[in-house]
Order: sequence, then structure tokens, then C-alpha cells
Amino acid sequence: MATKPPTGDPVQDAPQVTPPKHAAAGLPAIGHTLRIAQEQMGLARTARTLLKVNQKDGFDCPGCAWPEGDKRHTAEFCENGAKAVAEEATLRRVTPEFFAAHPLADLATRSGYWLGQQGRITQPMYLPEGGDRYEAISWGRAFEVIAEELTALDSPDEALFYTSGRTSNEAAFLFQLFAREFGTNNLPDCSNMCHESSGSALTETIGIGKGSVSLEDLHQADLIIVAGQNPGTNHPRMLSALEKAKTAGAKIISVNPLPEAGMERFKNPQTPLGMLRGTALNDLFLQIRIGGDQALFRLLNKLVIETEGATDEAFIREHTHGYEDLAAAAKEADWDETLTATGLSRPEIERALAMVLASKRTIVCWAMGLTQHKHAVATIREVVNLLLLRGNIGRPGAGVCPVRGHSNVQGDRTMGIFERPAPAFLDALDKEFGITSPRGHGYDVVRSIQAMRDGHAKVLFAMGGNFVGATPDTEVTEAAIRRTALTVHVSTKLNRSHAVTGRRALILPTLGRTDKDVQAAGRQFVTVEDSMGMVHASRGNLAPASPHLLSEPAIVARMARAVLGSASATPWEDFERDYGAVRDRIARVVPGFEDFNARAARPEGFRLPHAPRDERRFPTKTGRANFTAAPVEYPRVPPGRLLLQTLRSHDQYNTTIYGLDDRYRGITGGRRVVMVNPADAAELGLADGSYTDLVSEWTDGVERRAPGFRVVHYPTARGCAAAYYPETNVLVPLDSTADTSNTPASKSVVVRFEPA
Repeated sequence: MATKPPTGDPVQDAPQVTPPKHAAAGLPAIGHTLRIAQEQMGLARTARTLLKVNQKDGFDCPGCAWPEGDKRHTAEFCENGAKAVAEEATLRRVTPEFFAAHPLADLATRSGYWLGQQGRITQPMYLPEGGDRYEAISWGRAFEVIAEELTALDSPDEALFYTSGRTSNEAAFLFQLFAREFGTNNLPDCSNMCHESSGSALTETIGIGKGSVSLEDLHQADLIIVAGQNPGTNHPRMLSALEKAKTAGAKIISVNPLPEAGMERFKNPQTPLGMLRGTALNDLFLQIRIGGDQALFRLLNKLVIETEGATDEAFIREHTHGYEDLAAAAKEADWDETLTATGLSRPEIERALAMVLASKRTIVCWAMGLTQHKHAVATIREVVNLLLLRGNIGRPGAGVCPVRGHSNVQGDRTMGIFERPAPAFLDALDKEFGITSPRGHGYDVVRSIQAMRDGHAKVLFAMGGNFVGATPDTEVTEAAIRRTALTVHVSTKLNRSHAVTGRRALILPTLGRTDKDVQAAGRQFVTVEDSMGMVHASRGNLAPASPHLLSEPAIVARMARAVLGSASATPWEDFERDYGAVRDRIARVVPGFEDFNARAARPEGFRLPHAPRDERRFPTKTGRANFTAAPVEYPRVPPGRLLLQTLRSHDQYNTTIYGLDDRYRGITGGRRVVMVNPADAAELGLADGSYTDLVSEWTDGVERRAPGFRVVHYPTARGCAAAYYPETNVLVPLDSTADTSNTPASKSVVVRFEPA
């Protein structure tokens, strides 16, 4: 039987700490999954819902973007995917009466966990100027409010249209079409905060900002390097792919400042033997110092070049550009400096080199541990260098594998959610719809916050997500948002962003992935693109949480009609009526989506073209894959300070907090903890169980403080610390970003410790 939401915020004053685990999944994962699902959905609804997750006739998990194979398990989901589904399919409801009982000032004091636990929002809600709480509003009036504010702007560029990675292809395409017909390229999205660095690096080096591998490639690889990623918590179904690769003979190197249970041993809950014994995944664990990855890969590249016969000379000659520049730069790589930058030993690096040289088919996977540093783009370019040296792009079992987070974040970018769109995309869009899209670049997330702060942006419309919880420099961001005239959030559930508003605010409740979507033309489906470029349909199977919900495509279409009026020739009403009409237009605008409706109807979906993978053709400026030779960088930390990385607990997905435990790291009952190596803690006088304030240090001299964190002695890399976001986003300076991509540098924050 489903349980009621908590009435008060749980006390997190005294989190309990036990030794970290050394295996992931297994029976504990099954038990935890069933408990959370039953609390939110009840037993019958749990069975009806979870058996449709990631099935060919079901709905795509609203969690991560990891792909499915052609053959699906009956239970094709992981523990955290089940949590995401349970939170969306919950029987708990947030009604107008809830908002009447909880003024904005009260909501602002609540934790993200408490807000999310209240349930699904059932009606459009409006905060009038000067009001102290949200009140119910009709859909018609809500769109009038949006139109009033948008049409009153001095320039379309004073509006920001943010997109979360959960948004479907159809909704994302309509959203960017509306923004451009309205007159702006201000389309910041969650990619700006995660894999923008990957896209920047890959576009320059191989000509397409996406990974080049398939699930089958992982199964065929000789060597898989997992760098700056924790699959056991962030992409648990990836562990099954790694297990299959290991069974086929692959070796695995994990590069991470923290040991992670999932990479140590995976207890596959799909098999009895897997649950009992599990599979050891790591062959080599390189416990690297935060931000030392570029130095590591540069030295490996030097050693590969110096090893006779180790480079693929034919591939380099026929398909690449810039080898001589890389070779000259790599020659300067220094062992002593690399050991300082990485914290590794010479034997560890030599063992990694031997594994690289023994592999004919190598894949490198990575996530935020590589992308959220000042030198993130240069680091990922160095990863590409390693693969190019041995011809490991464009052959089976080899390639680049940036592991995306939210379930359609890659698809949203494919659909045109980008502040710096390609001219060819805009030309095709304009030809199809008879509009004139703006050509000037818009604002990404960081520049959007700066624009709000400086009074240059006055309306923030967020299609899903938790903008406040996901962004850096929390106090600056919240103050910037409060300067706006209107904030609008398309949401299924409450989060921190609903408590930080402009002068007026709207919450527009929408259908989730689990909900049936019935429009005038009948039952609809949407499509998503996974992390490996597969596009497939998603069909919810539950009655919507309320009769007052609208789908995301319907919200965009109605907003467009209210704002653009008769001046728009775009058939917005047709698009709301039948999403097939949207897909027909996508097919004529976006390369690779030809005959979209017919191909989306296939149970297995279809794979998008990828020239480097499919043809060894590299659509770069040189027409070849590009070696690069950026100077090696790594963070320098003053004495008495540590380098902090922000990360997730096992009971969260992005900014959604499912619970207060981090089971694999041995932490329960609280999130305000900071993990510090015992030797560093001894030098700094930080006793295990003591409480401290974290204070970040940045070139602007501004004090950014996160108070009251329990010190946990933990086997992190020396000189490094870790703590959960969004609680520590307050420490990340807005202007501390990656070169080229402008992604917040949330994985390398210099902090000092002061008594709490």
C-alpha cells in the first residue's frame, strides 16, 4: 500500500557512517527497489508500471540515457530507474489546497527531498505579483500571463527558454521552433552543465559531438577505460554491459578519485549466480587526483608514440590531421610532473600502458568527472588522441563513449535545443516553416544567469528540470532569478525552483513518461534518443495524475498560439492534435530522421547515422580526424586546502533526491557530509564525525560558504574531498567554467575548512 508524504522535513543532523561497500546491486538493490516502489505506488501499480519500463511496447525510463539491447529482460530497469519511475507514477498529489497551506516562504525553507516527496502537481498554479502563495489558475489565463510578459519585452533576447533532458524529441523540436519564431536563440539546456565539454571536444576532433559506439561495441571491446564516471549509481544498467564484456575477455581500467562499489564487483540481480557471487569488473583501478586526467592521457600518448609499432600508421596517414603537433607536445610530457598531477605511481601508469598496447579494440567511457573542469575540453581531446593513435575510432569494439545523463538530453540537442545552432539547421528550419530564425548566438546556462543578474533577461521559461538546483553559485543564481518579471516551470513535481521566483510565477503541470497521452487524433507516443544514438518510441500506460494536465507538446503549441497569434503560419493546433505531424516536419529538417514516423513505429527503433563510426569519415574543418596538442593543465591547491568534487549519492538522480542514504558509501540518514582522506584529515585537524563549514576560494575573493558538514574519513585520493550536490553548488563560482564549453567547473573547487 502506498504511503503518505512526510509532513515535516527529516532531521539530518547526525548521519550514520559505516565502511563503504565493495559490491553493487544484488539482493539489497532488489529490496530497496521494491520498498520505494511500494511506498510511492502500491503493489498492483508497481507491477503494472515497472514491467513496462524500457520495453518495446512501453515507456522509456525517465532516468538515465543508457541504451537497451534488442533482447529485453522482463525487468529492464535498475534500482535508480525504478526510483525515478516510482516518483513519477506516485499516488501522492499536490493540489491547490497544498499551496494554500504552504506559502512561498514556507516552501523556500524546505529541502529538495521534502518537496519532491509531496507528489504530482495536479493543476496550473500562479503566483501573482505581490502574492505570498501560489493559487490555482486556468490554462487559458496562464497562457495569457505568458503572452503578456513575452510581448512586453523590449527584445526577444530578454527571454530564456531552458530545456531539461527529460523533454521528448517532439516537444523539444516544437520548443526550439517557437523560440526561434519568437526571435531568439536563447535556448540554454542541461547539456550546458554536463556534456557540453564532450560535444565541444568531439565536434572539433571527429566532427560530431556524440559518442561513436554501440552497445554491441562494448561487448566486443578488448579494453574499456571508465574515466570520471560512477556507473553503479549514475548508470547502473551499464554494469550489465561491462559484465558481458568481461565475460567475453575484456579488461577494464577505472580512473576515479574515489573507489566505487559498482566498479569493484557487480552482483547482477538478473541471475542467481550473479546475486550470490557477482563479477569483479576492475582489472586496474587508477585512483587519480581530481583534474589529473589530461596529464595521464598525455603521458600515455607519449609512451604509445615512443613504442615501436604501437601506432596505427595507415589510419593516421589516411584519416587524421595534426599528428606531428601532438607528437611534439607529447615528447615534452614529464614523468615527475605527471605523477604530481595524477597522484599515481609509475608502476600503475606502466600497467595501464601495457593494457592499452595489448588491446586492438579500446573504448573510453567518461562522464562528469572529465567534463566539469577548466581544462575539460582539452582533457577529452587528449582521450581522443589516445584512440586515434591506435585507430580506435570507426572499427567494431572501439571508440568514444561519453555516457549521457538524463534520458533524452542527447535527443534534445539533436532537435535543435542549442544556443549556438549550425547555420545549416537554421536554413532547413526556415525553409520548412517560412520563418526567419535569428543567427546571433544565444545564452547558455551560465550566460543566462549572468543576463538575469545584470537585468538583460526578464523571463525564464523552463521546460522541466530544476534550474535552481542544477546551477552553480546558488546565492548568485537565486538573486538573479528574483530580478526577473516572470518565471515559468513545466513540471510534474515540486522542486527548489518553484520556491525561487520572479515577480510573477507559473507552475504548469505536465504529463510524465508513465502517463497515457491522448489528444484529439487519438493516443499518442513520443520518441527519445539514447546515449548511443538509438531513437525509439515511448508510450505511457497509466491514467494521468489529474485531468488538468497537458502534455509538453500541447503546452508549447498553446503558448505559441497565445504569444504569436495570427502572425504565425505554423500549424500549432495540428501539432498538438497529432504528434505524427511534428515528426513529419522533423523528418524534413533534421538529417537522419527521414521517414521518421515509419521508422519510429518499429519496436526496436532506429540508429542515427554517425559518419566517423559508419564510414570513417570525419566532417571536421580539415575533413579528417584532428589530433590536438593543448598545454597540459591540472589544478594547483594551496597548502591547508583540498580540492572538492561535487557528486551524487546513491539515493538521487541529478537534483532529484529519493532518500537520505548513500548505501554504497556507507552513509545513511543525511546528506551534509564531506568525504576526506584520513591522512589529509589528520593534517587539517578534522576528526571523523566533527562538523565543519566548507568555504570555497576563487580569484574574485568572494566568500562562498556551505555550513554544517559532517566530516567522514573516506578513502578518497590524497588532496581531494567530495560532497553531494545540490547542497554544495553554493561553492561553485558562476565564472569558474571550462574553457570553450563554459560548463561549470563543479569537479574542482578549492575549499578550506572552518569550524562549524
